[in-house]
Amino acid sequence: MGAAAALTGLGLRNAQAARGHHAHGKAAAAEAEAADATPAATLVGPLPTPARWAYVLDHTTGTVLLDKAGNEHMPPSSLTKMMTAYVVFTFLAAGKLHLDQMLPVSDRAWRTQGSKSFVPQGGNASVSDLIQGMIIQSGNDACIVLAEGIAGSEERFVALMNEAARRIGLTGSHFMNCTGLPAPDHYMTARDVAVLAGRLVHDFPQYYHFFGEKEFTFNGIKQGNRNVLVDKGLADGLKTGHTDAGGFGLCASSERPNADGDRNRVIVVINGTSSSNQRAREGERLLSWAFANFETVTFFHKGQVVEAAAPVWMGTHRTIPLLASEPVSMTVPAGWRDKTRVTVDYYSPLIAPIQAGQPCGTVSIWFNGKLTRQVPLVAGASVERLGLLGRTLARLGHAPA
Repeated sequence: MGAAAALTGLGLRNAQAARGHHAHGKAAAAEAEAADATPAATLVGPLPTPARWAYVLDHTTGTVLLDKAGNEHMPPSSLTKMMTAYVVFTFLAAGKLHLDQMLPVSDRAWRTQGSKSFVPQGGNASVSDLIQGMIIQSGNDACIVLAEGIAGSEERFVALMNEAARRIGLTGSHFMNCTGLPAPDHYMTARDVAVLAGRLVHDFPQYYHFFGEKEFTFNGIKQGNRNVLVDKGLADGLKTGHTDAGGFGLCASSERPNADGDRNRVIVVINGTSSSNQRAREGERLLSWAFANFETVTFFHKGQVVEAAAPVWMGTHRTIPLLASEPVSMTVPAGWRDKTRVTVDYYSPLIAPIQAGQPCGTVSIWFNGKLTRQVPLVAGASVERLGLLGRTLARLGHAPA
């Protein structure tokens, strides 16, 4: 509790220091100061943050650690490029695109404004170089080349982005372009950015390394990763963004060992900070706060025996082991393990026939007396139903061992 209080005080000082230093005029400063006045909600109490939008997620257990306007529409700026990358990676994983494939640079792509990778006018660039240009250099021109190369036009590519967003559960997002340049009806939520980051980690581990590269040289021009947390080795991804409307934003992800010897991943999303320095400081502070103030408690690993001998009726075996179908774990404030408990529920006896992997019950996790998560229990082996003679003997209490 002392660590949380100290970090809360630090957050308050940061928030107060940030006031009056916004870069986009008095109106933007007033709006940002009003946003500062509302602290983020966390599992350990309110936490001040200068970010207008903030969301911190323990990706390993799906626990929301911090939320400030996490479901409010916001201009995502170049955080949009994470969605662009998701679609590109989908095509790569399906074999419809290849990293060494060369794509033509259209005049429209070459003329795209904002941050650039400086793709060659009228030339070609490999998919691998374009991905690095998009992610590391935040090149809008690289995004357009990828979009046109995959879908024929940016408009058709954006349709793929919106379709993929719906498929993976981004309920508060809508895209009008693949770059994040300001456009009406182009928005995301901080929650959706965090969900998208988790999907990039989970769905495309073979391509996730692009987000952690610290610099990239293309067309003779070297540019560093704008994500300072990546540059400092505190995070292995993902992206930053900036527009006047959205302020300075960041999505950072880091995986570290927990007290149980496993590893858990935290995803931090902030947007609407006043400068790149404030963005970096607040991103680092919230990432450190998450790891310092919470711990992941693992009760059972996936496939671990939860119940060794669940009774079976009318089966060729009298008992069967029941296994956890997925990790049974949760994230709690540090030092609060004693407030958690686990209960196991299943029908007893189980009725044969039973197939291995068949759901047979649940493991429930309780925190502070409230049910927080349930994980299915599955049969650890198959059991056939007894024949007529066996069933008769079973009814008489003489079933086979």
